[in-house]
Amino acid sequence: MSDAIKHECGIALIRLRKPYQYYIDKYGTALYGANKLYLLMEKQVNRGQDGAGIANIKLDVPAGHRYISRYRSVDQRPVTDIFEKVNKKFRKALKGNKDKAKDAKWLQENIAFTGEVWMGHLRYGTHGANEIENCHPMLRQSNWRSRNLVVAGNFNMTNVEELFDKLVSLGQHPKDKVDTVTVMEKIGHFLDEENQRVFERFKGIYENPDLSDIIEDNLDLQRVLHRSCRDFDGGYAMVGMTGYGAAFVARDPAGIRPAYYYADDEVVVVASEKPAIKTAFNVDYSAIQEVKPGHALIIDKYGEYREQEFVKPIEKKSCSFERIYFSRATDPDIYNERKTLGKLLIPQILEEIDYDLENTVFSYIPNTAETAFFGMVEGLEDYLAKQRKKAIMDGILFEEELDRVLSFRPRIEKLVAKDVKLRTFIADDSQRDDMVSHVYDTTFEVIKKGKDNVVVVDDSIVRGTTLEKSILRMLDRLGPKKIIIVSSAPQIRFPDCYGIDMSKFKEFIGFRAALELLRDRGQEDLLEEVYGQCVAAIESGNANKQNYVKAIFEPFTHDELSRKVAEIVTPADLKAEVAVVYQTVENLHKACPNHSGDWYFTGDYPTPGGNNVVNKAFVNFMEGKLVRAY
Repeated sequence: MSDAIKHECGIALIRLRKPYQYYIDKYGTALYGANKLYLLMEKQVNRGQDGAGIANIKLDVPAGHRYISRYRSVDQRPVTDIFEKVNKKFRKALKGNKDKAKDAKWLQENIAFTGEVWMGHLRYGTHGANEIENCHPMLRQSNWRSRNLVVAGNFNMTNVEELFDKLVSLGQHPKDKVDTVTVMEKIGHFLDEENQRVFERFKGIYENPDLSDIIEDNLDLQRVLHRSCRDFDGGYAMVGMTGYGAAFVARDPAGIRPAYYYADDEVVVVASEKPAIKTAFNVDYSAIQEVKPGHALIIDKYGEYREQEFVKPIEKKSCSFERIYFSRATDPDIYNERKTLGKLLIPQILEEIDYDLENTVFSYIPNTAETAFFGMVEGLEDYLAKQRKKAIMDGILFEEELDRVLSFRPRIEKLVAKDVKLRTFIADDSQRDDMVSHVYDTTFEVIKKGKDNVVVVDDSIVRGTTLEKSILRMLDRLGPKKIIIVSSAPQIRFPDCYGIDMSKFKEFIGFRAALELLRDRGQEDLLEEVYGQCVAAIESGNANKQNYVKAIFEPFTHDELSRKVAEIVTPADLKAEVAVVYQTVENLHKACPNHSGDWYFTGDYPTPGGNNVVNKAFVNFMEGKLVRAY
């Protein structure tokens, strides 16, 4: 994505199902769990580079010994920073105690991060400063093991205000009005209540300290999650650990945010992406399961696991942006889906180049668009194969003409490359234009000046800033007749509120195109009409019933918006003609049939909170407020 956007976040969980000594004896290291968690996190670092955190819980260590350990980092390379600290702890503790390096009991009583339950989190911050206090995992502490809670997640809640008020009504005094705090405290509250319920049940039968073990054996985490999450509105995949070693991964009822797991007799593993599990544990993809929407994978203190429904699932709307851009294409399903996205664009591309393949060069930007580019090339080959067959069947060809028909191949070049690793999307507005002009470099002398078309595939076009400020100017220097920018994703028209940092209307080139078309046609009154509907809905408490902003796009066709986008991003002094081709929503669903979350393209939000957010976001735009609507 040439205009990079940010995403929340990546999760990882490992539960060692055998005694700690087993892994030392079999794998020859006391760092087996740490090493595997490091791999899981490094293979998901695409999901978050603003910060990272890990936590570890030891099972059955004697009282008086620390059993919960946590590190967080906002270092430039946070994952590496964290695990270097873990290794340093081991080296320091074993200095002078080398004979204890394979003694599980001594290690667990003397060194942190020697537990059987591991949690990892990668953060892309969409809210709050990039400070260590905003990094997961979050820790809620108690002197009772069963009341300790560690939580990390890939989530955004649309109803934080409501959840905050609920905590206050329960008698709490939350320190901040953000979804991380409200989620942690909500689950923590009902974990406390569950502890009390079990305590009341057994207090006359067992005495302390045995009663503590009885409570841990009888806590119902499914019940805790049901009571905690039933009024959550948002996309989430949350991982939690209790102080006594039970753990859970809970997924939202629409399956918006991803979560996958693998289990054998040694481990239970969870991650946001399948390739991370595949690489870290060298297992077949077929052995990796998806946590079902509205279900939690619950692992008890003995390492037994089960999937249980904790909220009623609704229609599955897993995020299609995961398939288009965020998740790694090393997942075979995602790889094939991205290739299909590229292949399905062929009819639109051929129309834009007037079927002149001989004078067209195909390329892609950025690297994440490479797989869609491969699919586009396959689609071109399929088209050419049909044309060859038709030419042969339509009549007798002379040898020279037959050779030309049979040997013709699409012209493919690497025209644009990222030259500097600059994260332009975190620059402030005053710096952004200058930065984006230096991010990419071009390959010269491969274009026939004034004659060739250039087709460049991008995975999506969000803001259009990099196109306008950098890429189009660079491509124009090559001297093409026409530049066609192709997006493997449809037009982004609406904010996301379930994890992706796309929350303000003014940022979307698709929305800007709709505004200009309204002005061109003298239909600007529609803006005030929709604004009035949104304000009325918010004031009456009905903003979650309907997305009123859809009306802004209804007067225009897909192609009209694409042409206006091309006008907006084309610098006034550009010599080449510019066209923009977007994927259609229909073809998106053909390519990714099992991942139909498309609200940023269609405005069809999977939860009521989404409608509330989009209506508030439009009001913010009309009132000039540059804030998030959730």
